[in-house]
Amino acid sequence: MAKCQECGKTTQWGRSIQHKHSGGWRYRAPKTNRPFKPNVHKQLVFKDGEMVRMNICTRCLRTLAKRAASA
Repeated sequence: MAKCQECGKTTQWGRSIQHKHSGGWRYRAPKTNRPFKPNVHKQLVFKDGEMVRMNICTRCLRTLAKRAASA
């Protein structure tokens, strides 16, 4: 359940750096890859005139709510 069915947002990868604050340490600090997962929820959404249950990220939920309020 790590993919938004609205925008297609999936897991992105980045670096995790152990920060030890002592001069040049940050250049040789241990770095490991880590996942950044989207905040996906299973929700009932009104789409194309009907209620549909879908996995949707919170950013898309917020945008859909904003569009519904303005319409």
